[in-house]
Amino acid sequence: MLAATILGSSMAFIDSTVVNVALPALQSSLHATVVDVQWVVESYGLFLSALILVGGALGDSLGRRAMFLTGVAVFGVASAGCGLSSSIRTLVIWRGVQGLAAAFMVPGSLAIISASFDEESRGQAIGTWSGFTAITAALGPVIGGWLIEHASWHWVFFVNLPLAALVIAITLRHVPESRSPVARQIDWPGAAIATFGLAALVYGFVESGAAGWDQPRVYGTLIAGFLLMILFVLVERRVRTPMVALDLFRSSSFGGANLLTLFLYAALGAFFFLFPMNLIQIQNYSATKTGAASLPMILLLFLLSRWSGGLVARYGPRAPLIIGPLIVAAGFTLFAISSVKASYWSSLFPAFLVLGFGMAVSVAPLTTVVMNSVEQGRAGTASGVNNATARVAGVLAVAVLGVVMVATFAHSLRASISVLHLDPAVVHDLESNVARLGGLAAPANSDPQITTEVRDAVTHAFVFGFRIIMLVCASLAIASAMVAWRMIPARGT
Repeated sequence: MLAATILGSSMAFIDSTVVNVALPALQSSLHATVVDVQWVVESYGLFLSALILVGGALGDSLGRRAMFLTGVAVFGVASAGCGLSSSIRTLVIWRGVQGLAAAFMVPGSLAIISASFDEESRGQAIGTWSGFTAITAALGPVIGGWLIEHASWHWVFFVNLPLAALVIAITLRHVPESRSPVARQIDWPGAAIATFGLAALVYGFVESGAAGWDQPRVYGTLIAGFLLMILFVLVERRVRTPMVALDLFRSSSFGGANLLTLFLYAALGAFFFLFPMNLIQIQNYSATKTGAASLPMILLLFLLSRWSGGLVARYGPRAPLIIGPLIVAAGFTLFAISSVKASYWSSLFPAFLVLGFGMAVSVAPLTTVVMNSVEQGRAGTASGVNNATARVAGVLAVAVLGVVMVATFAHSLRASISVLHLDPAVVHDLESNVARLGGLAAPANSDPQITTEVRDAVTHAFVFGFRIIMLVCASLAIASAMVAWRMIPARGT
């Protein structure tokens, strides 16, 4: 049972991160812009974040094993579709199907454990699940990078097929069916409004990078998205069984914890979207080394999880939730000031250690605050809302800060190429393709000197934009600390 739930949820977790390592390869292979690869990330995160609460509710009412199996099977089919994709549009569609399937797998795995283990062994089972999923999440980008480097990006998705088959076989043989004794109505109106509202916001922000803010399809979808999210709140107040129980936010602790989550995970989402591009396209790292670069952070999180869990008992929740995000902000600042030519061990390794330590101080106390801020009977609902908040934060951060990255990159590139005295046709070609970011190059027929000068300008522009985004991420982490200071109580809930 543990093997099935660990492998199933690990597929979903790995595919939410490993694709970031594949983004430069996708840009090169499918001739994609950064807007295109944003959609590869966003289509997955959009459906997962919008429907994860619905997936959990469907499992409770229709059968947790049935919904988990459905999610695994559809995820396997979608992974085959991703691997066989020959265009960026097809890949984006199949990634959306993957996200939809993951919305059933992720809540289903923990629900199966909770329903199948007694009270004495449940904590140990969940701890085992957490530990092994952390390890697989750490190894996923490394294995994905190796596959990209030695085979192709297609195998990042094909590797899910035998895993999905194994999970289905184990689940059919060893996992019993279970349902909630209290049948719950599914909040379909809320789910639909949340999905379309979030999709409209993401579409507007992402497409503004290529089309511009003055296009009706950009500002029109942004307005529609904001209106739909307002409608979502109104609907959730009136339905009998809301997807998001808004009364939970009456607790200052719960509201503060989710606002802190929104800021902190937005910063992490933007970082892990741009960081692989920086290493592969600018610093010439291999895909394998890029996948391994963040291992110190993930291993530190894993090793310190028990220690950080005791911080709340010793110091209360507020202190670690102020100090942790401030350490995270210091980590992002180190990434902002690191040199392109510096070695990994002297620049990136210390930054990852600081970032990992800050997250280790933050994550367990944050989870504890979320679970303790509501009565025990609603702890599962509170955890689901917080999980969805973290995923929505990542989706919106990639959309919004992706636009900022393109804008700062374009500004710096124009300033650099203005002094190179390039042919107007070359200048026009470069300015028309700024959305390729680090993948941008001089036209193929350019002479070697022009090619070198353009490459230097692109490198300088990308590093300039990346440093700006890192400072924005640091500011978001500081905002998280301020939320904790204002809204999280020093003791109790």
